[in-house]
Amino acid sequence: MSGKGIGVGGVDFTTIFVKDYEAAKAFYGEVLGLEHSGDYGKIPAGEFETGNLTLQVMDAASVGREFAPSTHPIALHVDDVGDARSALEGQGVNFHGETMDSGVCHMAVFNDPDGNVLLLHHRYAPRD
Repeated sequence: MSGKGIGVGGVDFTTIFVKDYEAAKAFYGEVLGLEHSGDYGKIPAGEFETGNLTLQVMDAASVGREFAPSTHPIALHVDDVGDARSALEGQGVNFHGETMDSGVCHMAVFNDPDGNVLLLHHRYAPRD
């Protein structure tokens, strides 16, 4: 390698391990409203589309992994954090604290049914 990198052009997917795939499937597909692009069939796992990143939701035990919820949030872009938060709260989703305003974006933190950390995010300030 000559220091020019390897030519990464983006991120195709990220894996979210869960304990209960059927509950996760309902949450990501029905509660969050993400397009469910397919189940794997051989194992309890499938893919959900966010527009620019596929979420591969997978039963951890089905691939020999011990489940532990991810504490590293996945930031889900929405047009209005307040509206999206209200809609999710109306479906029983609990949030951690108040909506945050960082000075450039709004964020609201919550968990999926297995405790993986997610957050609603909207950047309102232009990038420099």
